[in-house]
Amino acid sequence: MEFIQYVLAGLGVGLVFGIFGAGGSAFATPVLALLGVPPLLAVASPLPAMVPSAFNGARRYLRAGNVDTRVARLAIISGFPGTVIGALTSQVVGGANLLVLSGVMLLVLGARLVIPDPPGAEHRGHARREQTLIVVTSTFAVGFLTGLLANGGGFLLVPLFVLVLGMTATRAAGTSMLAVGALTIPTLITHALLGHISLVVAGGFAIGMLPASAYGAHLAQRIHPDHLRRGFGVMLTLFAMWFLYHQLT
Repeated sequence: MEFIQYVLAGLGVGLVFGIFGAGGSAFATPVLALLGVPPLLAVASPLPAMVPSAFNGARRYLRAGNVDTRVARLAIISGFPGTVIGALTSQVVGGANLLVLSGVMLLVLGARLVIPDPPGAEHRGHARREQTLIVVTSTFAVGFLTGLLANGGGFLLVPLFVLVLGMTATRAAGTSMLAVGALTIPTLITHALLGHISLVVAGGFAIGMLPASAYGAHLAQRIHPDHLRRGFGVMLTLFAMWFLYHQLT
């Protein structure tokens, strides 16, 4: 029964990840923790499914022209060292604290995505997107948090791409998936060497996530970007509130 629960968790999380280009590990960690998986294993065990799911989803977005390859490339280059540093730091922070931190970050980012942007935000975001230094420094910070939280990074990259770099939600999702696929690799290797991955949990989760994420990426091409953004923000906010309530009580 536990293995079946891991498969069902993978199905749900994979669908969300495919549609929004984010939330793969961010949602997987709380869900697995609530299923009774120990904190550090819940943090890291979803990672093996993230790499193929992310690249397969990014391929679908790329076909539809919804990937900014320049930003994705810079995010990979600058985020790569940050993921390793963050993963090593996770040993000091501890699993329980990481779970609460994940929930708080989801709540803040979700609430901001629901709030409409001020006038001229898209133009300013496009200007920032052309400045390599801004893209590199911000994605390095995301890389560090990605490693620290054992996350693919999408739940941070998508808000960064939308709120700071002025992308549509659909383009942000596709760009995020391409970067997530690459950034997950060093995080996965580091946590595997630290012994944080359960093969049973990872296997069951992957069985559900791989097909669900592919189907979600297909569905995303038919959703209006504004609806995608609001839906992602609302989902992040509600899920974070529910998860934090369970963790803190």
